[in-house]
Amino acid sequence: MGTQEIIKLIFSFKVKYLRLKNELSLKELSNNTGLSVSYLHDIEKAKKYPKVEKIENLAKALGVDYDYLVSIHQIDKKIKPIADLLQSDFFQHFPLDRFGIDLYKIIEILSNEPEKVNAFISTMMKLARNYHVRPSMFYLNALRSYQDMQNNYFEDLEINVNDFRKEVGLKATDSLSIENWENLLLDYFQVSINRDGLSEHKKLNNIRSYYAQNSKILFLNKGLTKAQEIFLICRELGLQFLKTDFRPTVMPIQDLNSFEKLLANFKASYFAAALLIPEQEIIKDIRQLSQLADWDKQILLKFLKKYNVSPETLLQRMTNILPHHFGINDLFFIRLLGHESLKYFRMTKELHLSQIHNPYASVADEHYCRKWVSINSIKKLRSSIDETELLADAQISQYYDTDNEYLCLSIARPDTQNPKESVSVTIGLMVNDELRKLIRFLNDPDLKKRTVNTTCERCAMPDCEARVVAPSQIQDEKSNKQLLLLLETLDHK
Repeated sequence: MGTQEIIKLIFSFKVKYLRLKNELSLKELSNNTGLSVSYLHDIEKAKKYPKVEKIENLAKALGVDYDYLVSIHQIDKKIKPIADLLQSDFFQHFPLDRFGIDLYKIIEILSNEPEKVNAFISTMMKLARNYHVRPSMFYLNALRSYQDMQNNYFEDLEINVNDFRKEVGLKATDSLSIENWENLLLDYFQVSINRDGLSEHKKLNNIRSYYAQNSKILFLNKGLTKAQEIFLICRELGLQFLKTDFRPTVMPIQDLNSFEKLLANFKASYFAAALLIPEQEIIKDIRQLSQLADWDKQILLKFLKKYNVSPETLLQRMTNILPHHFGINDLFFIRLLGHESLKYFRMTKELHLSQIHNPYASVADEHYCRKWVSINSIKKLRSSIDETELLADAQISQYYDTDNEYLCLSIARPDTQNPKESVSVTIGLMVNDELRKLIRFLNDPDLKKRTVNTTCERCAMPDCEARVVAPSQIQDEKSNKQLLLLLETLDHK
């Protein structure tokens, strides 16, 4: 929203709030101001912003002065949190239209009972400030929700990819080398590749790619694997073909200042994955995987070799296909980063479809359950003779004290840009009737089944052999209950 729209919204909100506070109907306010009921209705809906003379009449009828009514800073304490919310990053940047939300409907709801929602909004604003919730966090969570709404399948992008293939004469079964992809980028969009520029500066070590718009050069970091390079080239093909106005130039994005930029990045990444892993091909491969009577970890590695993609690209592509083509809607995807000491693990990406599943990212600096296959695949990779290899693993994770079970497929890889860290990506599929019908190897006796939890701090599991810290959150809750019980005994003396 622009400044003028915010001014109009706050003005409309003030008028309705003051009218209700003075117990005036629209008809009564009309009689007192000489403005028609329909015109006043449009003001309160933020559809009209009156001229000076009419504002003066409104101010007089509502018992305030002109300056108070038009100011976005002079606001009654009882409604100030709502006005602050209207001026906040949330309403200025959150893509309400993408979710089919009418901003004016929200304003109408807030203005009907402002004092009742004031405390709630004030609390949320304080939490956002205290936990340093940045606009980029709004964007990222909005994107995840947007993906969830679409079951993470975007037919228009699948069509775009097929159109691109036709335009360049590429078949879905064609297997291209990195040189072929580079030539496509150069021949069709006049974008060349440079692998030296980023590597000349140590401070740019974590930058994977940079697109110089004036010279039309895509700079790639030398520390990337071939699969990562190919993905970034295909992502650039997507950005060029889709002709987005909000394209990011740096990967990872450094200046996430709008949802549209994040969405453009997502669409280009989706395009790249669909280009590298054609829809009908991955459908056939998932069927092949599902018909295995016994779990074979090599099959995921075979898929990686077939498509020449990274583990993340493969498993994320499966999150596009499984819901739409196989009816597997309850799933999650996580990316976990582990330090070489194997003491520190950090979740750097997560996606939940249908519901918020376990596991999920902890912002409280807690210790993730060491029985996750995501963590154990990193441990196995670190203890292997050749730490440069990829390692695939699977297990059925049953979450402690719940009925939730997930088939978790995980692939671990070294972090080529930071040798002290390793990365695992995991797709978790909720074990339900749909999954049992699809996956035969769920009954494989050799498929590990472990009882897990989210973090050690919140786990009451007794005698856990993998525990690394005490269940402090559980202990605090138990201590508080004992304290309350002790206090209640005073009533009986």
